[in-house]
Amino acid sequence: MEFALVHPALKAFMCGSLSGTCSTLLFQPLDLVKTRLQTLQSGVSGASKVGMVTMFLNVVRTEKLLGLWKGVSPSFVRTIPGVGIYFSTYFTLKQHFVQEKSPGAMEAMLLGGGARTVAGVLMLPVTVIKTRFECGRYSYHSVSGALRSVCQAEGPGVLFSGLWATLLRDVPFSGIYVMFYSQTKAALPTELSQSVSAPLYNFSCGVMAGVSASLITQPADVVKTQVQVNPQLRTVQAISHIYTEHGVQGFFRGAVPRLLRRTMMAAMAWTVYEQMMAGVGLKS
Repeated sequence: MEFALVHPALKAFMCGSLSGTCSTLLFQPLDLVKTRLQTLQSGVSGASKVGMVTMFLNVVRTEKLLGLWKGVSPSFVRTIPGVGIYFSTYFTLKQHFVQEKSPGAMEAMLLGGGARTVAGVLMLPVTVIKTRFECGRYSYHSVSGALRSVCQAEGPGVLFSGLWATLLRDVPFSGIYVMFYSQTKAALPTELSQSVSAPLYNFSCGVMAGVSASLITQPADVVKTQVQVNPQLRTVQAISHIYTEHGVQGFFRGAVPRLLRRTMMAAMAWTVYEQMMAGVGLKS
């Protein structure tokens, strides 16, 4: 079957999947360091002083350089279809509700949040496994083995632990990101948005949007990580646990590596996605 005959939503899925592959491989170490910082026990000597660089060096020293890519397998299993689902849902919603005109601020927020809700719920089991891989507390050897182990030992319901915390993090992040990104792009002069440097300007818009969205949703990310690593905790219990052990600053543990990773991944994914969509003759 010729690519030209492929359904537009499937093209968007393929473009989204490809756009997420390179960024996942490139920024996995930042995600691992972020997860380790968020799950560091307060009773560990000097835990409050451990920062991103210290954790990075500790992982390299104890687990070698490749240890920084621990969890990359579930990251790929989650990201490749997950980003594809996100962009194909976004494209479908945009075509159905916005069509040819550029979305306004509220429309962009609803489009981004709606697409992330669908992708987040469908990919949550793999997200749980990914978080456990990265935290270093579980001895899983493969994604399929981890899924099987969790279902047998803890029940399949655990694979959806942290659902609300995940949605409270991802839906606002995506909504805020798409709103800032689309509005910043719309404010660019036409000659810039249509020039050969357009991908660079799009990437810059994505970076600004990513920083804003990451900072606003950081507390929800810490809560999500705690619930998925400690499934006996509910969302409210996790919030209490974090505050009791680390205080208010505990909700911002791992903020720097997460901000770097989420910002760069989102900016790269959207830039590559839009260029690929233009290349196959579709407006993203």
